[in-house]
Amino acid sequence: MLSCSLLGFLCGQTTSRRLADRKTARFQKNITKRGSVPETTVKKGNDYPVGPIVLGFFIFVVIGSSLFQIIRTATSGGMA
Repeated sequence: MLSCSLLGFLCGQTTSRRLADRKTARFQKNITKRGSVPETTVKKGNDYPVGPIVLGFFIFVVIGSSLFQIIRTATSGGMA
């Protein structure tokens, strides 16, 4: 025979009450696990937000444009 806590709808509980009881039980279960969580939930590794090709292209554009500006300034006599 099943108890009223397992079959709340047979004991006259409303849907919102059953959902509240389920959330409360889940919360109470999590309280007993305090302190046993991992140090970090994010995996540490070499997962970069941009790929190496995009990063290389960005560095090429920045260094190339600065070199172009230096050469242009040097050839125009410093008045660019």
